[in-house]
Amino acid sequence: MSERHGRTSRHTLDPTAYRCTTLAAQLADEAVEYVRKMALSDDGGSYLGAVRKFAAFADRQLGDAAGTARLDDDRIDLPEVIHEWETALRQEYGLRSSQPYRLVSIVLVLIAQRGDRDQAVPERLRRRAAAPPIFPAPKSTPLDEFSNAERIDLRDATRSRVRELEERLDHGRLLLEEGRDPREYGWRELPSLLLTTAALEENLPRKPKWWPADLREAGFGRRALVTAAGGMLFPTEIDLMAFRVLLLLGMVDTTPEELLYLQLPDIEDTGEGVRVVQRKARARRVRADLHPAAEGGRAWDVPGLLRRLLAATAETRETFPAAAPWLFLAAELNHRTGRLEARPATFTRGGRRFTHWIATQDDGVGRPLSISLPHDARRLRKTAKTARAAALGGTVSDLAGDDHHVEVFRGHYAHGTTAHLMAGRTIARAQQWVFQRALDRPLVIDAEAEKQLTEPETAKAAGLSADQARDMLAGQLDMGLTHCRDPYDSPFTTGGRPCHVAPAMCMLCRNAVVFTSQLPRLLMLADHIETMRARLEPPRWQALWGRQAAALAELFTEYAEHIPTARQEIEDQRLTLHLPLGLRTEYEQ
Repeated sequence: MSERHGRTSRHTLDPTAYRCTTLAAQLADEAVEYVRKMALSDDGGSYLGAVRKFAAFADRQLGDAAGTARLDDDRIDLPEVIHEWETALRQEYGLRSSQPYRLVSIVLVLIAQRGDRDQAVPERLRRRAAAPPIFPAPKSTPLDEFSNAERIDLRDATRSRVRELEERLDHGRLLLEEGRDPREYGWRELPSLLLTTAALEENLPRKPKWWPADLREAGFGRRALVTAAGGMLFPTEIDLMAFRVLLLLGMVDTTPEELLYLQLPDIEDTGEGVRVVQRKARARRVRADLHPAAEGGRAWDVPGLLRRLLAATAETRETFPAAAPWLFLAAELNHRTGRLEARPATFTRGGRRFTHWIATQDDGVGRPLSISLPHDARRLRKTAKTARAAALGGTVSDLAGDDHHVEVFRGHYAHGTTAHLMAGRTIARAQQWVFQRALDRPLVIDAEAEKQLTEPETAKAAGLSADQARDMLAGQLDMGLTHCRDPYDSPFTTGGRPCHVAPAMCMLCRNAVVFTSQLPRLLMLADHIETMRARLEPPRWQALWGRQAAALAELFTEYAEHIPTARQEIEDQRLTLHLPLGLRTEYEQ
């Protein structure tokens, strides 16, 4: 049994419902054991679901022989059954679905667990359980953020819907004040019907055409009337979508999951803002964020939005006191009972998703709201994070924010259009600064001069101090592609700090010193830059790599007699290029 967002789910599996009764029972026992051992948050719902799926397939595949199937017996070739099941799942769910991989992985984990403690499990089945599914999980395309124009359109549309909702609820409350007990004054006045909806079925005229005009306008049919009357007092789930969008755009470090699971005790007014305790189920993380009030106490900042949301749902909480204190609490018609009920919004039920809400909006002048696909709420979070990064300056650490490591950010956020554009502009500015300050080319020292660098006269002739020459020969000033006269005297870094642009800018730096023994590295860098030409759009490649490519080409032309030897060295020693992770992060995305 598990509870998720106010709903309790019971997970059961009856082995006798399958002809492979023993196999189903064994896998079910392993599922229960695994869920308890790993303390999984869904209490085994997904694991028992996978067992049910596999047991049903085994029944169909094995026919009358299914009764003899079990994990500790090799009379049935279970690895072959698993193989056929994987193929059938692939056909059932399609090539782009991750369900086949997930289901098969679960069953293999359960079999492997059984094999660890039961020596009777056949060796062939153990080996199959230790191997991955034959079809890997499909790689999903990372979501891009909404454009700034789309963000503004969404912001304006949601603010309009919030105002309309507040006006509707205010009108409903005024009508409620005018209402009189319908049992005494009749069932044909709309203000009176707002007092109760439970007895409409018995007391309204059977046919809507006999209703007064204002009732017919409110809703055609008893259930439609109940819905319309309830909508004058209580926000529906689709009404709450506007608050959800605005909060996701404003609470930069809050995920849709964390926002959905907020309850009233999680929100504390500190006088200077609101303190929100957030829970992320997948990461099993609880944290508190303080959202300060904007200067002047704007109604559209996070504290203002939360106050307006609580005011909009106050009547719902008062009318349905037994409802759990979820922040997003909606009142909607229960079609089975015909009555209004309060329930937490999930924004996943039919007609209540983000995409359904967008489909009903306009741009303020009557045209449908044009928002790029997919209509995924996670894109709102990415939009908010990139908007913040633009304000902070656009570095990788700014983009990652406080709730991500840089590597996590690279995998989930750095692919975004805004991040690419900002990174490109940042790199272009940095390179322009470099080009303005790097007035000299790198110094090249051939093999004969390199051998004589230990002599003070030779080092001085090359523009090096004796200490610099000695450290270069010892490899202490090796920056990865070239040597450097002094990494703490970089023309690109102020304040005596170590150079932070090496080795990306070494070929454009007057401090760089190239030994001919380093030519293989530079040749491999040139090859890498040409590879990037095929991967990047021409303007972006030129901005990131054009100057380096030109500098390398000039160097190779000037020292052409050394190039064949360097190429042969790469081939003979099977050399590979090792670039720092930071260089790949900034220059290859």
